[in-house]
Amino acid sequence: MKGSQSELNYERIAKAIRFLRDNRKEQPSLGDVAAAVNMSPYHFQRIFKEWAGITPKHFLQFLNVEYAKRILRETHASLFDTAMEVGISGTGRLHDLFISIEGMTPGEYKNGGENLFFNYSFASTPFGDILIATTAKGICSMEFADDRMEAFSALQRKFPNARFRQTVDRIQQKALSVFTQDWSRIGEIKLHLKGTEFQLKVWETLLKIPAGGMTTYGDIATHINNPKACRAVGSAVADNPVALLIPCHRVIRSTGDFGNYHWGIVRKTAILGWEAAREANGSE
Repeated sequence: MKGSQSELNYERIAKAIRFLRDNRKEQPSLGDVAAAVNMSPYHFQRIFKEWAGITPKHFLQFLNVEYAKRILRETHASLFDTAMEVGISGTGRLHDLFISIEGMTPGEYKNGGENLFFNYSFASTPFGDILIATTAKGICSMEFADDRMEAFSALQRKFPNARFRQTVDRIQQKALSVFTQDWSRIGEIKLHLKGTEFQLKVWETLLKIPAGGMTTYGDIATHINNPKACRAVGSAVADNPVALLIPCHRVIRSTGDFGNYHWGIVRKTAILGWEAAREANGSE
């Protein structure tokens, strides 16, 4: 629900993360960050820990370039290991075992999607509002919606002749369980996406990046046997229509810099830090 405590907290956290990103070389103190968001140090620390599960000081460590480089080194060898396809423990199993992509057929989106019927709804998440839309076959869109009307209008522009109904269905409820990180209740999640063969291949590769892991555009290009296609990979990553479930936020630059994100670099930073915190705490 819009205006929920979780959303209000995220707005404060996002402002703090922006300050931390802009001033990380100076290693700002708790008091510095709290002052930047017009809160007392005590109240800010409590809100931040409630949201992230760790202190702002610990969170700052996850924003460090050296931390990102270490994760890249550690996940480079194992990221696309075939062993992950047959079952692993921990949060990464969501992407390997429960999510599958089915591409829309030309007939399904012919003439602006006149053969498609969408259910859609909005929900609050730890990272702001999200718009989620489904067909009978699965999720076709899950995007952050800072402006709800604009987000829905953008979806309509993609499928101008499709029919839309605002309602919450079971597929949407399953997908939103990702924010609780209780994989046992999610079950299989199917994505029903409009994309080129190349885009679908890149998105399927992104599903193999476990929570807490990171990779680069170059690694993805190499994995799909097209090592010179880094720029095209970057475009496909940017065009990902399903936030979080297809973890395009885990693709960073080889320098360790987080790079850009379709839904904003502050949000990407928040998601990566949030995931790293839960991995560090041993969450499942």
